[in-house]
Amino acid sequence: MLEAYAAEHDTSLIAPDAVFHDLASGQDHVGREAIAAMLHHVYHVALQARAEVVRTTVGEGTAVLEGFVVGTHTGEFAGVAATGRQVRIPLVVSYRIADGHVQEADVYLLVSNFLQQVA
Repeated sequence: MLEAYAAEHDTSLIAPDAVFHDLASGQDHVGREAIAAMLHHVYHVALQARAEVVRTTVGEGTAVLEGFVVGTHTGEFAGVAATGRQVRIPLVVSYRIADGHVQEADVYLLVSNFLQQVA
């Protein structure tokens, strides 16, 4: 399930009332629609990007994805207007899974690394 979600960001695999915690900004995205909007913004508006998965670890009701967000900076992101630069941003997401759906996630995106790449 995690591999299918990570490959395509298939929001049908996210629980309707799921919560994603963006640890870099402190913002929570609550509900499938809000999470889908956030993912669309990151991968298709602020960046033209994809997730490059390096490793996944799956346990009882939990999963961790390690990888990178890789692409082109095409829109405002982290307070920075589009630069057109290529970026490779380290990412770790810790998921809580139940009933075949992502229920909650802690998203660790190294925004400081992004800022260094677009400076």
